[in-house]
Amino acid sequence: MARAKKSATKKTARAATKKKTTAKRGRPAAKKKATAKRGRPKAAAGAKKRAVKKKATAAKKKVSATKKKAAAAKKKALAKKKREAAAKRRALMATLRSNLKATKAELRAVKAGAKADMQAVKESAAAEMQVLKEQLAAAKKETNALMKLGEQKAKAMLAAGERWERKQMAKIKRAVTKKKRRRKAATA
Repeated sequence: MARAKKSATKKTARAATKKKTTAKRGRPAAKKKATAKRGRPKAAAGAKKRAVKKKATAAKKKVSATKKKAAAAKKKALAKKKREAAAKRRALMATLRSNLKATKAELRAVKAGAKADMQAVKESAAAEMQVLKEQLAAAKKETNALMKLGEQKAKAMLAAGERWERKQMAKIKRAVTKKKRRRKAATA
């Protein structure tokens, strides 16, 4: 694009920019210059302005349309990513829920097993305690019976000893009294 001088008017600047556009369409630039010098009627100038405006708005519309398309594509991609993330999140939540349910079920089973084991241990401990109590009671009875037997034996031995002592004393007394009688009889 040819740069217009500062002193140039807007009209010449527009003409310089239009030269390129007309060259693109295939109109010779020299012909355009000639028509510009002759001067156009006001209606043609207005039409020209409208055409320039239309082109500018069309270009803006194209730009805005491409921007809109890009924004729409971005939105679509973002929505797709959100859907994928939501699907992944739902799948993860479902697996976590199923794992949690399985863990809870296992925990319940372990708890029930532990409860049954504890009950069995309690019952066996109670049975063992009962057996030990019975054994203790039997041992106490046996000890008491042995003590009584010992006491009876001691009493019997004491009584036998006392009887033997009395018998011996009686024998001694008889022997002494017989000797006295014999002496008396011998002296008399």
